[in-house]
This record gives sequence, C-alpha cells and structure tokens, in this order.
Amino acid sequence: MKLLETIRFENGSFANLNYHQLRMNQSRKALFGCADDIDLQRELSMSSSGFAILTQSEADLKSAVHRIKNPGFSNFQVTNLKEFSGLFKCRLIYSSEIEKIEFIPYSIPSIKLLKVVFDDQIEYSHKYLDRSHLDQLYGKKGKYDDILIVKDGLITDTWFANILFYDGNDWLTPLSPLLKGTQRTSLLKTGRIKTADIRPVDLKHFQKARLINAMIRLEDEVDIEITAIH
Repeated sequence: MKLLETIRFENGSFANLNYHQLRMNQSRKALFGCADDIDLQRELSMSSSGFAILTQSEADLKSAVHRIKNPGFSNFQVTNLKEFSGLFKCRLIYSSEIEKIEFIPYSIPSIKLLKVVFDDQIEYSHKYLDRSHLDQLYGKKGKYDDILIVKDGLITDTWFANILFYDGNDWLTPLSPLLKGTQRTSLLKTGRIKTADIRPVDLKHFQKARLINAMIRLEDEVDIEITAIH
C-alpha cells in the first residue's frame, strides 16, 4: 500500500508543509503502525539541495526545457530547485518511509461543469496512491469537467478537490469530505471557511462553488456556477 502527498512548491517555497507533515505521519501511524515521525521540512530541504527528481510528461516536457540544466530525458537530477521560478507540484510517494519525490510543473486547471454522482461505498480517508474507485466514478463524467460525489446523501468532494459553496456571506465546505485536504485544513484554522452538512437539494441556496486543493488556493478562484452542477 502506497500513499501520496501533493505539495505546492512556488518560487522556492513549500505551502502548508506543517499540515502535509501532520497528515503523512498520522497515516503512517494508522496504516503501518509507525511510532516515529518523518521531518518533512528536512526531507524536502535535502531534495531542494540536490536530491530532487523533476519529472514532466513527454507531452509537456519541451515547454519546461528552458528551466532545466542539461535536458533530454524526463527524469533527472536537479542542482537546486530554488533556482526555478514558477509553480510546481511536489509529489511525494510513501508507505512507512518516503519512497519517491517528484517535482512537476503545474498550471491551475479550468473546471466549469460538474456532474453529480452517487456512491455510498466510496472511502478515501487517507490519500492513497491507488485511486481506482475514484477513477471509476470519474469515468461517469461524460461531457462534464469533473464529478461531485455524494455519499450517504451528503456532498463530499470532487474527483480531485475539496469544494466550497458561497451563500453570499460565508464560504461553506462539507463537514465530512472524502479527504480532509491540507488547503481546507488551513482555511478552517484561519476562520476563512466554515463547515456544514450540504445535500444536493441545498445547492439552490448558494451563489457559486469554488474548488480548492493542495495546489489550488482560495484566491485562485476556480469557480463554478451553481447552474453548472448537474
């Protein structure tokens, strides 16, 4: 069993690293019985000093070549990540120990249409690398950009993000998401969003929805009109 942390890395800095470290060590303890804590700041500092692997899909590799010393293949050593400007996805794969760290150039996606899908059996309380159940649901999206998953009558998450709803005064997020994302945790801690049980029938009370995850901040405004949720 392998797990995943996806961390926003922008202009040489990691975002919400304390929340990623907390979630990772909680998962290690719950799933593997680990009594020790991994110091994520130390591990990633080592990576950004010369041990990191930057990966890029072959389709997008050419667009990132100008940022890379001695390019020519998709996996290679990086001298110092702090030399790079722009937004990267730091993808950390682990079980009881960290197994792989990747850095991938990232662009904020455009998501405009959501299809509601129902599944009372879905479980994703830890950020598993295996997303096959989620992928099966995603396969039902048809012409839509993403899915909005309803479990036990309550709205949870989309395929790749936590969701917020704006009622004209507050941003509300489902009380029981499939996965408690680090961006969601940070926004709750600072009081910028609130939790509530939200059902599909409640959607008419909101003005718009907004997606957030480790890579997408509240201020990135990945918004979806309520009428675009079907």
